[in-house]
Amino acid sequence: MSQAFFQHLQSELDGIRAAGLYKAERIITTPQGAVVQTTDGREVINLCANNYLGLSSHPAVIEAAHEALRTHGFGLSSVRFICGTQDLHKQLEARIARFVGCEDAILYAAAFDANGGLFEPLLGEQDAIISDALNHASIIDGIRLCKAQRWRYEHNNLDDLERCLKEAREKGARFTLVFTDGVFSMDGTIAQLDKIRALCDRYDALLGIDECHASGFMGKTGRGTAEHRGVFGKIDIITGTFGKALGGASGGFTAARKEVVELLRQRSRPYLFSNTLAPSIAGASLAVLDLLEGSTALRDKLEANTAYFREAIQAAGFEIKPGTHPIVPIMVYDAVKAQRLSQRILELGIYAVGFFFPVVPKGQARIRVQVSAVHEREHLEKAVAAFKQAGRELGIVK
Repeated sequence: MSQAFFQHLQSELDGIRAAGLYKAERIITTPQGAVVQTTDGREVINLCANNYLGLSSHPAVIEAAHEALRTHGFGLSSVRFICGTQDLHKQLEARIARFVGCEDAILYAAAFDANGGLFEPLLGEQDAIISDALNHASIIDGIRLCKAQRWRYEHNNLDDLERCLKEAREKGARFTLVFTDGVFSMDGTIAQLDKIRALCDRYDALLGIDECHASGFMGKTGRGTAEHRGVFGKIDIITGTFGKALGGASGGFTAARKEVVELLRQRSRPYLFSNTLAPSIAGASLAVLDLLEGSTALRDKLEANTAYFREAIQAAGFEIKPGTHPIVPIMVYDAVKAQRLSQRILELGIYAVGFFFPVVPKGQARIRVQVSAVHEREHLEKAVAAFKQAGRELGIVK
């Protein structure tokens, strides 16, 4: 065995620690919720989960998962085209397609796979992909696997997007696909889909979006960024996850016209070479859609909680990224200071994680707070008080 290789890896790890960029994983011993318990037995208010609607431990969701285990087993043991699929998976594909305003959908083991397996089967060297500069890593990696010509436009900048569309047209691209996050996970920015759709129509381009941080709660009935921006049913391709607001377990999907989905079933490598969702996740996800189609109470509470927290944390003296999304980036800018703030608020009973390079650009370190419908006002009030105390101690606020 090459000792030099392992010494090299240790040197890399030591460098990450020395720069204050090492990411430690905290261990919790309870389900996700407004309050979680750590291994030392302490209960802390949880402000860092993607559990936007509080459904990851909802009784109806858990019971649906149990029922699917009883009726459909633990797993399929292979990929769908080899050993068959189950009715639960077909039902979920039809339901999620309808929920996001598309004709059909295809399931993946992870949302990362949905993006990783999207571009290469659909587009070739004659085509063009235009991507927002802050798109998620899964989109970036998926595009890398594709031979299409690539453009990148400045984040949420419509003028720069139009420049890319013009250049793709001038270079004779056969088909052009603009792809953007619906909501950007680090900043909480909401894409201007109505204006992007208009630009795509002007240049005869397709529009695709990643809805991982939007499905279930963005828009008046939770149908996502497209509903929020008034273009529901007008997006060509939508990818998303069941691992955040829609239950919080795992799994992803791509929804689109039937021709797109059918070709992905034939050629998308993550679909063809990975097991599909466990039956329990498919069954639980169907229960999630039942809850969300039956009432907007959870997304309405999330909206109210978000508005309160954004106003209160700014009144406490912190700088946040502007917006209305439950992702609330509390800007610290310095990676070491962000880690210290995260550690101090944990000591004060608040669980929220620091983000720094390479997750965000250098000099843009922050604490990313994620508000949930499961939070009560008292949780948010305690969180703001803890942030204020810790911020004063560390010289971040006055």
